[in-house]
Amino acid sequence: MSSYIDVAHPDRHAPYLDIPDTVVDYLHYLDFVRQSSPRTINGYYLDLRGFFRYMMTVWDLADEQTPPVRIDLTQIDLEQIRKIKKSDIINYLDYARSHDNGPRARARKLSSLRGYFGYLCNQVYLLQEDPTANLSTGTPKKSLPKYLTESECLRLLNNIQSDFYERDYCMITLFLNCGMRLAELVTMNLGDFRDNTIRITGKGNKERLVYLNQACLDALGHYLPARSALPNLKDREALFVSKRTGNRLTARRVQQIVERCLQNAGLSGRGYSPHKLRHTAATLLYQNGVDMLALKEILGHENVSTTQIYTHINQRQLQEAVEASPLSRQKYHPPRSQQDDLQQDTGEDDSQGGAQGAEQGGQ
Repeated sequence: MSSYIDVAHPDRHAPYLDIPDTVVDYLHYLDFVRQSSPRTINGYYLDLRGFFRYMMTVWDLADEQTPPVRIDLTQIDLEQIRKIKKSDIINYLDYARSHDNGPRARARKLSSLRGYFGYLCNQVYLLQEDPTANLSTGTPKKSLPKYLTESECLRLLNNIQSDFYERDYCMITLFLNCGMRLAELVTMNLGDFRDNTIRITGKGNKERLVYLNQACLDALGHYLPARSALPNLKDREALFVSKRTGNRLTARRVQQIVERCLQNAGLSGRGYSPHKLRHTAATLLYQNGVDMLALKEILGHENVSTTQIYTHINQRQLQEAVEASPLSRQKYHPPRSQQDDLQQDTGEDDSQGGAQGAEQGGQ
């Protein structure tokens, strides 16, 4: 069974037929009660499935050489789950580290387990003790987001080569100006536009209104007529469609288009992606005076603490701040012993040297 979620159809998700019943119930809870996005639910599904595959080997119910897809998890019952201890969780996280899972991946896996066992303890009261209580993987090191410079953005926009130029130019322009996520771009419909705004549906089906600048309006003004002229247009609601099929573009297809555009601009191999274009939009907005609260609303962040990562990447402001120091123009001068030698060589007396030294020291 495929676990892939098609972000173009957010109401669809995998049936989850290969996991314990309590995990299925938890995923339904996330869906109907917490109203989590299908991608979030799918992430929990993958993490919990991996954990129980590991536990099957711990319980000697599966051999370590057995391919994971052949391990049957549907027979795991509540009595087995009640035997899971904190030591099992710790050993699993260590197992994950030994299989090339970095700090962020391990923190995410622990978060999935914490949510699941918290549900069993506090929502449906099937467990009395939570084996994940007071467990932490530490705070993962936060890395600065990669982003394109302004000149690289212009290079990208000026080197788009495509059999549907208007569409691809419009997508890149929206990414670079509006800071939307990949999933948000592919789910946009024509009905989401009104005057100079677009309604974007983000994580957790939360909607936000983003204003379109002139570059976005110009790009849309060239793309929409080209879209309407497609002879095989099928998905009449979708904003971005395939020239060949007339259907909504998938997230993977947009990734491929962005990768090709980056390659044509000589920017491939640098770790850039659609999500890095979102970082680019946020960075350029912040560097050009957009305040943190406004940027939070544009990006659709739930908390401003998430947006504050961009305060660490405004190198221009950091440079200006350092240059503002009253000592920034202090010139180098040699140590006093060298000044004395220099004075003797030039025949200058001590009083003059002292005055000059004092003058240099005060510059």
